[in-house]
Amino acid sequence: MKHFKFYNKTDILYLTHLRRFETKLGERIQAIPDTTQFESFLQTTTAKFVLLGIPEDIGVKANKGTGGADTAWLSFLQQFLNIQSNDFLDGNEIILAGYFDFGDMQYLIDTTAKTEEERLEAYRHAVNAIDDEVETLIKIITEAKKIPITVGGGHNNTYPMIKGAAKGWHKAGAIPLAQVNCINLDAHVDYRPIEGRHSGNAFRYAEEDGYLAKYCVVAIHENYLQQNVWMDMVNNPFIDCITFEDIFVHEKRTFMQAVAHATGFTEDTFCGIDLDLDSIQNTLSSAMSPVGISPVHARQYISFAAMDSKPAYLHICEGAARLTDGRTDEGTGKLISYLVSDFVKAGTVQ
Repeated sequence: MKHFKFYNKTDILYLTHLRRFETKLGERIQAIPDTTQFESFLQTTTAKFVLLGIPEDIGVKANKGTGGADTAWLSFLQQFLNIQSNDFLDGNEIILAGYFDFGDMQYLIDTTAKTEEERLEAYRHAVNAIDDEVETLIKIITEAKKIPITVGGGHNNTYPMIKGAAKGWHKAGAIPLAQVNCINLDAHVDYRPIEGRHSGNAFRYAEEDGYLAKYCVVAIHENYLQQNVWMDMVNNPFIDCITFEDIFVHEKRTFMQAVAHATGFTEDTFCGIDLDLDSIQNTLSSAMSPVGISPVHARQYISFAAMDSKPAYLHICEGAARLTDGRTDEGTGKLISYLVSDFVKAGTVQ
């Protein structure tokens, strides 16, 4: 994991706005006291969750998307560390590990690729290297029976998270096979064909490699579902989905009924919980849409899924504070902060 940067307590407090008579989350959240003893610390700490950032947009660009997913992490962290520590959320149940910095890969591609075709090929090659490092860290965390929470980056990172979690929970003795299920709140299924790694085919690769058992997508948009992908899903008994249109346009079931269906479909083993921020209406992302769920729906999804499943991990991705085309939204970080705090609160009452 040569690209992973650990945070120490000084780093955390630097981002925390201290105020008399108040205690902020940044004052209570745990840091790694000795990075050379990271794995042994995970085995002994009472914290249940390990928070880390993957601020990269290489996977999004490899999918011909608009860059900017690398900007969500710091925006989120500045908000999250300044939440009030109180009876609802103390902060001591979370370890803030650090973040991945893949800037050298981005620089190398930007300075050496001469054509768009070369650049696309280089991005997809780089995603493989990102996969390896993310998988390694997620395996270490889950092997210690801690729940990883990752923020930032493209949906490409679901593949190494599924793979690492499957291996880690299996080695920890929590699951008989190195497989996990996944539910995903997303406008897209991210099940594109195997054509080189990118943000649009993480679930396909995870299934092909045998680490993904069952997969259920909630609120996908029918307008952006490729026919060949749809046919593959229909013919696969281990994949299920409920479209946005069936929930909100045709009203065949309520949103929470759809979420409950997803957790029921995947309840037989540990389950990764994914949320792609492009599913939320007008939230800044590579595939930002004027049509989508509300932020309150997203919070309900996170909270219910955390309580009604055995979470293998939480992955919040694709959001941006600033896109490469110039669009900005400083509210993205605060929205993610609500979602992560909802997950931790739900997870601590289990």
